[in-house]
Amino acid sequence: MKTVKGLALACHPGPTLAVTVLVTAVAWSAGRSPAGCLLVAATILTGHLSIGWSNDAIDAARDTIVNRQDKPVVRGLVSRRTLAIGAGVMLVVTIPVSLANGFAAGSVHLLFVACAWAYNLGLKSTVISWLPYAVAFGGLPSFVTLGTAHVWAPWWATAAGALLGIGAHLANVVPDLADDQATGVRGWPHRLGAYARLIAPLPLAVATGLLVIAPAGAIGVIGWIALALVAGLLATILLWRNAPFLVTIAIAAVSVIALVLRGNSLT
Repeated sequence: MKTVKGLALACHPGPTLAVTVLVTAVAWSAGRSPAGCLLVAATILTGHLSIGWSNDAIDAARDTIVNRQDKPVVRGLVSRRTLAIGAGVMLVVTIPVSLANGFAAGSVHLLFVACAWAYNLGLKSTVISWLPYAVAFGGLPSFVTLGTAHVWAPWWATAAGALLGIGAHLANVVPDLADDQATGVRGWPHRLGAYARLIAPLPLAVATGLLVIAPAGAIGVIGWIALALVAGLLATILLWRNAPFLVTIAIAAVSVIALVLRGNSLT
């Protein structure tokens, strides 16, 4: 049971669950059948398990040096070897599961996974650490539309996804800047230093604006409520020095839920 708990915590459960649920919701709103939605959920989940477990396996030594007690490996709940094996198994599993959505859609999701692995394996320590996030999350809308209507997602959805990814990257790294720098990680947010926290809300705000304003039709009450909620969450990121990453997830959730409730389909 200790190992199971360690695996559950090491998969980065918050982002994994959030992205799985939100992408599945968008797939449902785009017209996927119940079986298709289950396939979408399985695709996103298996990909994220491989990403989360590989991240903690690769960073195990670094996390131990700075005594990251939020990491299961440091707490002795799961071994680095177990995480590495689990990540490899999920990487193999996610390939056929992804392609079951169709070759084009599956390839887009596998690009998402490849970007995340590239980040884990070294891009996180470079000035282009934002790029894997932008490409990966920018492709998620097209993963949905290619698997549903065999068309690419509209430009505004792709741009919003990329911006949400960049904002998430900044917000996710800010609380760990000191620990990362102590172990030699020098990604884009680390080079920005204190400015990273101030810049993080900008791409998130633009992404929300695109998802609420760009789709055809009036913004409506739901759209205005979403904008107000996101404005409050963005203020939280600015005022709360180490605002939890869950605030960023909440911004994405509000934006996507507003899109779905307004009946706007990406296709």
